[in-house]
Amino acid sequence: MPDVQPPLLSVRDLRVEYATAEDPVVAVDGVGFSVGKGEFVGVVGESGCGKSTMLFAVAQLLSPPAAITGGSVEFHGRNLVTMTEKQLNVLRWRDFSVVMQSAMNALNPVASIATQFADAMAAHGAFTKAQIAERSVEVLRLVGIDPIHLKSYPHQLSGGMRQRAMIAMALLFTPDLVIMDEPTSALDVVAQRALMIQIRQLQARLGFAVVFVTHDMSLVSHFSDQLLVMYAGQVVESGPTRTVFDDPHHPYSRGLLDAFPSIRGPRVPLTGIPGSPPDLARPPAGCRFQPRCPVALPECGSTRPALYRVGPARSRCLLDAVQAEENSP
Repeated sequence: MPDVQPPLLSVRDLRVEYATAEDPVVAVDGVGFSVGKGEFVGVVGESGCGKSTMLFAVAQLLSPPAAITGGSVEFHGRNLVTMTEKQLNVLRWRDFSVVMQSAMNALNPVASIATQFADAMAAHGAFTKAQIAERSVEVLRLVGIDPIHLKSYPHQLSGGMRQRAMIAMALLFTPDLVIMDEPTSALDVVAQRALMIQIRQLQARLGFAVVFVTHDMSLVSHFSDQLLVMYAGQVVESGPTRTVFDDPHHPYSRGLLDAFPSIRGPRVPLTGIPGSPPDLARPPAGCRFQPRCPVALPECGSTRPALYRVGPARSRCLLDAVQAEENSP
């Protein structure tokens, strides 16, 4: 029997609530997934579906009124949820790092890139000025930026260069996991693709795993290994990326795929998804997608579906429950 390596990151039944004056709002409801060493996992869904909240919970970067109220986040077999801030600071940047959505907001506008790299390294180890300077040059070259820009301030760089500088900072210690929150959202489509190709090349070269959050399914279609489709705080479909794209089971996944054009094949009209995601303070009683679903059954209004296994994927749809029962031994 070949040895089966445990996952690098294992998220189980993760639940995040926002405290309000009334009942708490559940923004992430029972999310679970795993990430293997060197794997690229894409997380997609409309704005307001809980993707970024889930990502911040995994990275233990939530701040009040948000809080993890259930589940676990195991990284290298250690539960991050139960760690103290001091213990987490030992792991951040060195073992896992985060690339924020807007580099202009994440980077310090009054400090040069070199200063920010030096601050990050000084906070997580004892390094000489020569070692810091040498590593700063190395990581900038890794992401295709001339080291002369270490003297630059964020406003002196283009949007694409700022994002690549953020990725370079995330790679200062060559972590095992890099978590990315829509790092391409402020870029044009050409810059988006160039950045995605570069991320993949760096991943192949350095061997780190990626959790990549985006609202654009087409962006991860050719780059991710596994795909999670989130809706209203829940994972509604998950599985190998090509499986989800070639044979989507959940009506929401099909709606997202129908909402962007294909550059190949016959021209077809874009349909989109009518309506909008539900208010998470008052989610629907049954399936959360039921009010917008074109193939909803009567029982969908009262029955909350589980994640049913359909081939190599899983789908949170009652229409897949029958197929899951037929395929069960």
